[in-house]
Amino acid sequence: MSQTAKENASKKYFATFFKVILGLLFLGLGAWAILKWWSLLFMIIKGCLGPLLLLAGIITLIIAKE
Repeated sequence: MSQTAKENASKKYFATFFKVILGLLFLGLGAWAILKWWSLLFMIIKGCLGPLLLLAGIITLIIAKE
């Protein structure tokens, strides 16, 4: 294996390791945010339910028309 191939493999390994660590950090922060602001998140979900169902109905009617 040549020197440049080893360097490329090392860089690729480091980049993958960094992405995994960053992903785990984001997952942890996301879980913490959901637990901390659960009541507000639940209120937002309930508030979006009506428009979401309306949009689903419109899309269903458009598909049925075709």
